[in-house]
Parts: sequence; structure tokens; C-alpha cells
Amino acid sequence: MNKLMADAQQVFGKGVVENLVAKGLDWVESGREGWVVHDSNGNELIDCYCSSGTYNLGRKNPAIARALKQAIHETDQGNFVMISREKAMLSEKLARFTPSGLDCCLFTVVRGEAVDAACKLARGYTGRSELITVDGGCYGQTGFAMTLSERADKKDFGSLIPDVQTVPFNDIDAAGRSITKKTAAVILEPVQTENNCRTADKDYLVALRKSCDQTGALLIFDESQTGFGRTGEKFASDYFGVLPDIMLLGEALGGGMFPFSAMAFTSTVKTFFDAHPLIHLLTFGGHDVGCRVAAAALTEYDQVQPWQNAKKQGKILSEKLKQLAGSNPKLKSVQGVGLLLSLEFENAEAAEAFCRNAIQQGVLVKSGEVAKQSVVIRPPLTITDQDLEKIVTGIEKALSAL
Repeated sequence: MNKLMADAQQVFGKGVVENLVAKGLDWVESGREGWVVHDSNGNELIDCYCSSGTYNLGRKNPAIARALKQAIHETDQGNFVMISREKAMLSEKLARFTPSGLDCCLFTVVRGEAVDAACKLARGYTGRSELITVDGGCYGQTGFAMTLSERADKKDFGSLIPDVQTVPFNDIDAAGRSITKKTAAVILEPVQTENNCRTADKDYLVALRKSCDQTGALLIFDESQTGFGRTGEKFASDYFGVLPDIMLLGEALGGGMFPFSAMAFTSTVKTFFDAHPLIHLLTFGGHDVGCRVAAAALTEYDQVQPWQNAKKQGKILSEKLKQLAGSNPKLKSVQGVGLLLSLEFENAEAAEAFCRNAIQQGVLVKSGEVAKQSVVIRPPLTITDQDLEKIVTGIEKALSAL
């Protein structure tokens, strides 16, 4: 193990390993199944990190794993500029799964690519260049995604994407003043997972929808974290009752068995693709093996309907965590919706110490990327009553050890 970490410092950088050590993540995943992962010493942990929500349906989901195994014997990645049965099948299933009206899609590999594609589509469709986002966002690592995100290291990379404006989150007046006929799109996460699960007000999202309709701007929801049932509804769009023009779907679409994400959008917006085809090509976007896997994941989502369990368990977990906050001054607040919750501590050092303690108590968690004093609690949506109790007990013990 020590040699592995030493090798990692040589190959990936000393800072990578130091960051893992600070968060208690300097170990290697061994066995993994359902909501449980084992470290290299055989210790069992409940996965409340879920690789940023990728494992909504648990680790090594059997149905999705079977689809992958069958697919590799029957097809390959396909040709990325050509239509295939797999792409057509998944497109049809995704259109039925997403909120009514978001009937078109573009397949990508990771979330950041979907963000970039959405920004290009919005600028192309509207003929405008201005993009508006909100403070506290975290969208990924690619060009548009990094520009839109709140991160201290952006200055290290020189000039990023121009004509991007940031306005205060949940501020209706500021949004109303900023969104004009020069605006191509407004993009935001309905729940800012990495920013202490700061959640949009419904009235705010309704106001954004109205302002976009009045000015001809597009409304983009990044549902990489909130999608596929994590809020207690299939999508945050359903939870808030506000339909965007473009919705970004994260890696949970691949069920943790294949790198796969997507962008869903309206047929009205698709007209720009009709006139300007192939403006966003991805060699592995719409990978035919991946399409089979994602289709199996959608079938599993439809059959299990994990959003129902997320609503039930999220309410229970939130109440129990708030009880712990009431009796432990080191835990300042509990925020979030469904099974997307966040614990707030006094500072980043306390959050990292809690993560290390929680891992020792059998609960795998990670601190937030934007609000570094926060720790996200994000178990698989299929978590049981018994394992929910283990999470609460582990968190209680981790708090006591601070």
C-alpha cells in the first residue's frame, strides 16, 4: 500500500496524494457491491460518496453488469458519426424517461462535455454569446464548465471563456436585471451539491423561467447530481415544477458500469442542430456498448423507482442528522433534499477531520469542492433502513471523536 501511494506521487503528483491523505481517502477500494465497499484491509464501509452520485443504483448493479457483459460480446463502440441501433434505442428510452418536452438528446462521456455542448448549443441557437450563471456553482473540468464554476484556481489557467456573467444565487431581482435580450442562456444546478447543498427556491426558478421566456434566453439545468431520483423525484425539474430548455444528465446514466452522460433538450432547440449538424463531435459519445449499458440502467431505474426510497429515506436521514446537530455544536447545520444532504462544520479542517473519522467508523464521505467546510452525504438511492441506521451511528461516532 505504501509503495502504491509512493508510485502515485511520482506519476500523478505529490499534491494528489496529500489531498487524499487529508480527506482519509489514501486507501484502495477492494470489494464493492450494492452500497458497500471494502478497503484493502477488508474493512467494510457504506458508500456515501458514490463517486459524486454515479452509483445511484449501487455498486456493481447486477442487471447493469449483465448488460455490459452481453454487450461486449455482441457489439463494440461503433462509429461515432453514424447512427446505430444502440443509439436509436437509448434515445427513445431516454426521451420517455426525462420530463415531457425534453425529447432530443446528445450523448457524451462526462458531465463537463455535456456542459460545453449545452453552452455551444445555446449560443448557436440564440445567436447570442452571453452566458449567465450563479455564484457557488461546480460544473466540471472542461472549458465552459470550468469558466462557469466557482473555483480559486481559475486564474492559474489564463483567459477562459469570455462573456460569462455570475449573479447571486436565489436573488430574483439580480436575475431579472441581468437576463436581457443579449443573454444566450442561464445555467445553474438546482441544488449546489458541492456548495453545502444550497438549494434553489421554487419561486426563484419560476422567475428564471419567466425571464428566459420574456427575453428569448434558454434555461439550462445541470442535473448531474440531482437527476435520476436523488431529490425524491425523478429530476429536480419535477421536484420544483420548472422545465428547462436543456437538461444535463450526469454519469449516473451509466450506472457506474460505463462512462456515459448526456444532454437532453427540446425539439425547438434541436432546430440549430438540424441546420448545423456535427457541431459537437465526441469519439466515445454514444459508444454502442455504453448505450446498451445506459439502456439497462434506465430499465432498472424504471423498475426500482429509487426516487420513492430516496424521498422516504432522505426525510428520515435528514431528521436524524438534524437531531445530531442539535446536540453537537461542532455540526453547524444540515441542508439538502432527498438523499442529497450536506453537513456544515466551522471550517475545512473540521470537515476533513470528520471525513477521516467517518471512514474509520465505516461511512465513506467526502468534503465539498466549493464549500470546503461541508461534507456531502450521498448514499445509493436503494439504501435500506438497516444500513441507514449504520450511517447515522457512524456519523454520530465520527462527530464524538472530533
